[in-house]
This record gives sequence, structure tokens and C-alpha cells, in this order.
Amino acid sequence: MPLRSTARTSLVDLVIEQMERLIAEGEWEVGAKIPAEPVLVEQLDVGRNTVREAVRALVHTGMLEPRQGDGTYVRANSDFGAAVQRRLRRAENLEAYEVRACLERDAARYAAERRTDEDLAALRGALAERGRAWESGDEAAFIDADMRFHRTVAAAAHNSVLAELYEHLSDALRGTLEAVLGTPLPEALRHQLDEHTAIVDAIEARDADAAERAALAHLTEAMNALREPPAKDRDDRDRTRTRTRTRTTHHGDDAHA
Repeated sequence: MPLRSTARTSLVDLVIEQMERLIAEGEWEVGAKIPAEPVLVEQLDVGRNTVREAVRALVHTGMLEPRQGDGTYVRANSDFGAAVQRRLRRAENLEAYEVRACLERDAARYAAERRTDEDLAALRGALAERGRAWESGDEAAFIDADMRFHRTVAAAAHNSVLAELYEHLSDALRGTLEAVLGTPLPEALRHQLDEHTAIVDAIEARDADAAERAALAHLTEAMNALREPPAKDRDDRDRTRTRTRTRTTHHGDDAHA
């Protein structure tokens, strides 16, 4: 027996649709706290249980996140974005960075081919903001500025699917960026001013090959930092192995005494 469509829609579904629209259109931004339950009940003109069920459904998809004693916050601006973030939370830093490299390589190439004068002005502004954030010494501000720069490159590619994918990916990459900044690399490698400037210069020159090379160059340095443990960690690991071998040798000697 074939399935037949039905026009019946529950009140909970209608509330979910309204909330999803508020999130998708940016009225409830990612990271923002949504109105308290009594406010939603009044604004939506529905019962408390309806609001609770709708919020619970969006928490289940990953779009909303309840915080004990604080309220409920927007975690992703679509159920697809929530799914991407859930998957990335299970990924290793290097895996996430490799996926990011694929997107940024193509974003830089397409941006060089398609950018407008307005895109170029936005890129120059984002690059300058990134530099100011680095000079301030505020790591969180620098990460925010770095993510905005790469979002601007993705926007200049004028491919809405790529831009949306990168938006969801970059939101989940903050921990990975923190891991790279936490490695004991020279300041020039951690800042990567020359590499990011090269990306913008290539996009301005409409040189797609150079833009792709510049994007991969800066990401390769970061991926190498993730592949190689910091020197201190290697030294600690080597000392631990030495102590383990020493204890094993001594125990073996005692056993034969």
C-alpha cells in the first residue's frame, strides 16, 4: 500500500518551524541565548508543554544547547550544521584540518576567479583586522579574526554551498586553531602574516593557481604542527620511556637476584 501525504501538522511542528526560521534568518544568532520559556509561551501564544517539546526537539538535532542554570543557546543555524559539528567533535584535529584545507584551497581559487571589488575591499579589511588582533595579544580575538578572514575568502568564491559548508566547519574548528596556536612554533609561523597576505594578493591579481598555492602553503604549516608533537611533549615522552625501561631492567635484575 503506497504512502499518502497528509496536510496535518501538529502545533509542536509549527513552533519548531518558527524557531528554525528565526535561527536560519539570524534573528537568533549562533552563540546567542534564546528567550526564556515564559517569554516564548507568550510570544508564540502556545502552551508551556508545546514550547518544551519544540525546544527539546531542536536540542536533539543539535541546533540548540541547554546550559544548566543559564538557559538555552543557539548552537548551529541549521540541522545540517549541527550534524557537521557533531561529526567534527569526534574527529582528530588533523582530520578536521585536512578537510578545511580542501575547502580553503578551492575557496581561494574560486575567489581569484570571481571576486568583485567589494570582495577585495572586505578581504583587505579582514586581513588588517587579523593583524590588529595578533598585535593585541588576545588569542581569542585573533582566532575570531582569523576565522572571519577565511569566511570572507569563502564568501568571495560566490558559491553558496561552499560558503555554508565552510561556515559550519569553521565554527567547529576553534579548538583546532587553539591547538595550532598552542604549539611552540616561531612567531612568524603562528601568525602567518606573509602567507595570508599572499592569498589576498593572488586573489587581487586574479591568479587562481597562486591563490590555491598560498592557501595550501599556510595550511600545510599548520598541519605539520599538528602532526609533530611539541618539543616539550616529545622530551617528556622520551623521559617517561627511559624511566619505564629503567624500572623494567631493575625489576628484572631483582627477579634474578
